[in-house]
Amino acid sequence: MEKLDARVNAFRPDLADENLRGQVEAQRFVKGETRQINAPAANILKRPEKDSPQTSQALMGELCHMYEEQGGFAWVQMVADHYVGYVDAAALSATISTPTHRVSVPSTLLFPLADLKSHPVQFLHMNARLQVLRTEGAYAAIAGGGFIYAKHLAPLTEYEPDFVSVAERFLHVPYYWGGKTVRGLDCSGLVQSALHACGIESPRDSDMQENVLGAAVKGDALQRGDLVFWSGHVGIMQSRSQLLHANGHFMMVTSEPLTIAIARSKKPVSSVRRLSAQYHIVAAK
Repeated sequence: MEKLDARVNAFRPDLADENLRGQVEAQRFVKGETRQINAPAANILKRPEKDSPQTSQALMGELCHMYEEQGGFAWVQMVADHYVGYVDAAALSATISTPTHRVSVPSTLLFPLADLKSHPVQFLHMNARLQVLRTEGAYAAIAGGGFIYAKHLAPLTEYEPDFVSVAERFLHVPYYWGGKTVRGLDCSGLVQSALHACGIESPRDSDMQENVLGAAVKGDALQRGDLVFWSGHVGIMQSRSQLLHANGHFMMVTSEPLTIAIARSKKPVSSVRRLSAQYHIVAAK
């Protein structure tokens, strides 16, 4: 059997996705049940334990397939990027709403009333997917309850034109392993979040991104938007010389000369990848 990547294929020795029957060995196979994230951000964990390492995050409105719920945790696979892991079962809803809009700013507030002074609030994050029911003045009423300042939302059919500009909005955000929000993110989370805001599909981890995003760049003629990869790390070129990346050295998203980042790294650059113009045409539709 071909060895499948367990990060994006739901299988364990005791349980696996029914669609993987014949491709992996497991004691039993099940068909996943569709669930929707109903928390601002649900941490995706490596193990069903509260102190487990985090591998990614799922945002409000995202869909997943749930294969098991036990001990307060659900074993799921995300629909958008196929990532597999454990989430708090309380963050899942069996009632599925059809999103109409996405959060288009790094962070916004979900108010209980159409009033900026109402309380308590929840912080929602860029790329969260929401169903707008109606508008009340400057606010949009959201399925499930609450109101969001309407100018912080964009229809799902409208995308950002430049993923580098999106990524730059996260400058100085704390570095957070597995994070994908303005409260904290990692290097590949920054890339994926910025690309998703532009309607560009992207896998979660940097090695996956290096394998599928764009085409290899040969020579030293770098340009804005090029992705620079090291083993286990990725950054975004803001210009021919300046690199934007979430990194553990400064423990935040920083902008610095690429030459300095290369000199500091103990690992060599493994590749530079460039998204073609086609990606941006797709994003603009």
